[in-house]
Amino acid sequence: MIKAGRLRDGDLVALVAPAGAVPPEQAASAERILAGWGLRTRVGRHALGRHTYLSGTDDERLSDLNEALRDPEVRGVLCLRGGYGTQRIVDRVDFGAVRADPKMVIGFSDITALHVALWCEAGLATVHGPTGGTLREILDCPTTAAARHAVMTGEPVVVVAGSDPVVRAGRAEGVLLGGNLTLLASTAGTRHRPDLSGAILLIEEVSEEPYRVDRSITQLKRAGWFDRLAGVAVGQFTDCEPRKYPEFTVEQVLAGHLLDLGIPVLGGLPIGHGDQQTAVGLGVPAVLDAGAGTLVVEPAGH
Repeated sequence: MIKAGRLRDGDLVALVAPAGAVPPEQAASAERILAGWGLRTRVGRHALGRHTYLSGTDDERLSDLNEALRDPEVRGVLCLRGGYGTQRIVDRVDFGAVRADPKMVIGFSDITALHVALWCEAGLATVHGPTGGTLREILDCPTTAAARHAVMTGEPVVVVAGSDPVVRAGRAEGVLLGGNLTLLASTAGTRHRPDLSGAILLIEEVSEEPYRVDRSITQLKRAGWFDRLAGVAVGQFTDCEPRKYPEFTVEQVLAGHLLDLGIPVLGGLPIGHGDQQTAVGLGVPAVLDAGAGTLVVEPAGH
């Protein structure tokens, strides 16, 4: 595992869009927020473009990302949006540049594909946290404050769970890996399968019906992703209400799959697509305590 340095006053952060198209006002808002943290920003040349449902062609999006990863002045890379498209370019990321000069990388949702690739290819600790489009210019916004804490303080993140029926007692220690469930399932069968032996797997989802959540977890189970886990951290499953089969809830699906694994499981964590998103490091040691209802994650930067 390698860590980038935590972001410090005056550092340059590259704003890139490896997936969906980004409204200019969202990029401008992210720039203002980071400026308020004392950081400088540079928007990728193609970040505000559009090509079909993407922010640019594969070559354009990859060019912006690799340029940021190769530039020694850039100390952080903030993905402006998820959506779809990161998987199309991750095989051509300059992982040599990542290993030579690790940078703080932050994003979530479709950016899960990048987190997994950076971990598998370079062992880089990253931050599962808001994209530029989900940062908010609101005084004392919990999501924005948590993101700043994760990338700038170098202190552990303590995530406190709310009430959730998907809990199995116990305490687990291990490296925290994972992210968006659909993207993890889409990664199964590619060259980027992380070694999850002794790890804590983080899963979260948005706008997927329970049977689709069932399908994704089943795929990961069949691929062996749950075989040697130390624990499971269940984030937000937002807008996952049943419509096609209204009698089956996502909580039932999660409980049915996870509670018989024989390992600690903690649901109700404010990580994912909810109104409040807590940024946490991936690829770093964590402690999941289902009894205390906490997930404590070491910092992603040194």
